[in-house]
Amino acid sequence: MQPIHNKKQMLKNNVKPNNGNNSYEQEDSSQFVGSFPKDFGYGPFDQEEDQNEPIPGEQKPRILLMGLRRSGKSSIQKVVFHKMSPNETLFLESTNKIIKDDISNSSFVRFEIWDFPGQIDFFDSTFDSDTIFGGCGALVFVIDAQDDYIEALNRLHLTVTKAFKVNTNIIFEVFIHKVDGLSDDYKMEAQRDISQRANDDLLDAGYDNIHLRCHLTSIYDHSIFEAFSKVVQRLVSQLPTLENLLNIFISNSAIEKAFLFDVVSKIYIATDSAPVDMQSYELCCDMIDVVIDLSCIYGLPVMRPDKPKDGIETSTFDKASSSLIKLNNGNILYLREVNKFLALVCILREDNFDRQGVIDYNFLCFREAIQKVFDLRSVEGSKEVANVPANGLNSTSPVSLNN
Repeated sequence: MQPIHNKKQMLKNNVKPNNGNNSYEQEDSSQFVGSFPKDFGYGPFDQEEDQNEPIPGEQKPRILLMGLRRSGKSSIQKVVFHKMSPNETLFLESTNKIIKDDISNSSFVRFEIWDFPGQIDFFDSTFDSDTIFGGCGALVFVIDAQDDYIEALNRLHLTVTKAFKVNTNIIFEVFIHKVDGLSDDYKMEAQRDISQRANDDLLDAGYDNIHLRCHLTSIYDHSIFEAFSKVVQRLVSQLPTLENLLNIFISNSAIEKAFLFDVVSKIYIATDSAPVDMQSYELCCDMIDVVIDLSCIYGLPVMRPDKPKDGIETSTFDKASSSLIKLNNGNILYLREVNKFLALVCILREDNFDRQGVIDYNFLCFREAIQKVFDLRSVEGSKEVANVPANGLNSTSPVSLNN
């Protein structure tokens, strides 16, 4: 796949790269994911639009990162949620205590990540299984695909059975990690072998209601972001509603694929029911990088009374953020801001973009419906939102472009 800046022909507002000196084309780290600046922050927003206030009575789900020493747990956490370059993770020290990280990036992504040391002893008297596993929403076990994974499978079985005895509602995921550089045949064989061995061991032990999902991951490409997206989606109780809204939106707008992204982590909170193509997902992630990079360079200065020095801050992603990128293959990438942490990124044919007004109107209806879902979530706390608002996108959308 070509880098996205080679495919880009036009940006909305006619902002052009400065002779190849943009931040996403600098240094060797530009070939890796997460290239936008580490100090990236959101611009100022109106108080009524700040939706990231804690919900009274909300219990944040907990994601546990477990695995053997040097399997890559801390690197995953740093790359996905702290924008660390994959090259920098080589200098991370081994984790020797539980590291807790509170993630509250968006209206729908609110959870804690606990990074566990690889040498943890579940039978130690100081290990409180009830406290650790009791409030756990998902357990991600990381296996180094480049090592002999027999010991890792034994530890996986012990971990899963111990956690399931405490909390039967835990979601179990396995990341077969560090697959970069391995051949496709070896990766597929490793995934099949690990999945079969792990699930067979659970069946033999009588845990026939536990099924482990395995993902091939690497911090040097977008596979780790896609895998974590699928983990987070299982913790979002509003996922069926969000998917339904996206399906209605794309069907009435002649859009081929749509992702609802958390901008900071590039995790997609939801997508439509069409299968996810890895290349399309990578393009959408790269588009977010381009938008943030260009906004950091050309963003308008905004006065912030609470900021030190001159009180001026560059607005990087706000309610006016949008972008349009035309690709050489006749497709269009279209990004619109949903709220200050979420963005909708769509893929559609250039021929279907001739009625942009209809798409924009449908998007406004979609954004209003998302707001209503969030309002219901705020009222009901952590209860599942079951119904789409009556005046949502399905009742206010204009006639489909196909009509």
